[in-house]
Amino acid sequence: MAVSDNVKRGSIEVIILTLLRDCDMYGYQLSQEIAERSKGRYLLQESSMYPTLYRLVDKGLISDRQEKVGKRRVRVYYHLEPQGEEYLAAAREEWLSLTSGVLSILGVERLEDMTDEQ
Repeated sequence: MAVSDNVKRGSIEVIILTLLRDCDMYGYQLSQEIAERSKGRYLLQESSMYPTLYRLVDKGLISDRQEKVGKRRVRVYYHLEPQGEEYLAAAREEWLSLTSGVLSILGVERLEDMTDEQ
């Protein structure tokens, strides 16, 4: 398993919930929005995202609904529930604190100062 896989696994819930806070989205839309907002630095295949989406639905943090697209296709949209908003607030605070600590350990005081040489 690549290092980036572990890093992604630890952040994907917060990212998905943050995106769903803006509006309901379907899987492909979520993966495209992640790539766009990260300026291509965070790429996530839809197939890697679905286990997290299912887990978030099972926890009651998000809900899903099916919408017919065209004659035969169905698209599943995900919606952030109030319980998910509460979870996101706590998870975001924890994630930011942890990330700040890791950056301190790595010797990065400001993201603007980061270089590949550090």
